[in-house]
Amino acid sequence: MMCTTCGCGGGEVKIEGHDHHDDHHEDNGHHHHGDEPQPAHVHAPGMDGRRMVRIEQDILAKNQRHADANRRYLAERGIFALNLVSSPGSGKTTLLVRTVEALQHRLPVAVIEGDQQTGRDAERIRTTGVAALQINTGKGCHLDAHMVGHALEQLQPVAGGVLFIENVGNLVCPAAFDLGEAHKVVVLSVTEGEDKPLKYPDMFHAADLMLINKVDLLPYLEFDVDVCIDYARRINPKLAVLQVSATRGDGMAAWLEWIEDGAEQARSARERALRERKTALEQELAALQSRLGEAH
Repeated sequence: MMCTTCGCGGGEVKIEGHDHHDDHHEDNGHHHHGDEPQPAHVHAPGMDGRRMVRIEQDILAKNQRHADANRRYLAERGIFALNLVSSPGSGKTTLLVRTVEALQHRLPVAVIEGDQQTGRDAERIRTTGVAALQINTGKGCHLDAHMVGHALEQLQPVAGGVLFIENVGNLVCPAAFDLGEAHKVVVLSVTEGEDKPLKYPDMFHAADLMLINKVDLLPYLEFDVDVCIDYARRINPKLAVLQVSATRGDGMAAWLEWIEDGAEQARSARERALRERKTALEQELAALQSRLGEAH
């Protein structure tokens, strides 16, 4: 399968304990919110441009249906889901390990790991005692909502908890694919250069939070944090920003508080929905009883 963003191949996807073919065109009757992603324009040799656009729209529309179903699944269980995205080498996995170590005694935590090959990251997460499931995308450059839906079925995250989805290291393709998450969180390390938001605007536009990671290295680098934040907010004025160091602990308290606030909102929304559903059922029952009484 070709990625609509960069044209890379898909192929066999391996989810621990379950293998399936990565096919964005496949519905299988398994339909898993957010703004409709815009097609990313690429050029395939020998393919008419209009046909390419139709294929892009078809892929993204089907992904959106799976994402909507994932979001319903998560909302019904009050699970706060975050899609962590970054370039390779940003320190995303180390940051995630430190995060789940700190959170697991406060909240139920589960992790879906995405990589092209190996299960190393999921193994690192499991050493903390947290449940983790690995998805290997093969030649694919990102996770999609269909893969995540299958992973949710297998992982069965605990209601009222937090689900972290660590996407494949890539600042291009994951921007276009909603997985059903509450937020995309883009991790940018100070070793990468402050102009990354200008180079990869789609990702920073799609994200709700930017974590500037490895700030413990700032004394040794020519990285201007204020310039980086300015560039990012030119792309996305509403982007929240936190500065963190996974190794030294800088900013971790604020990051954990942001997660816990989101998890509390997800639980409250679920409780509200359950109360509303209960009230609606009680009203339906009362109306039915009234009609039965009138009939007699």
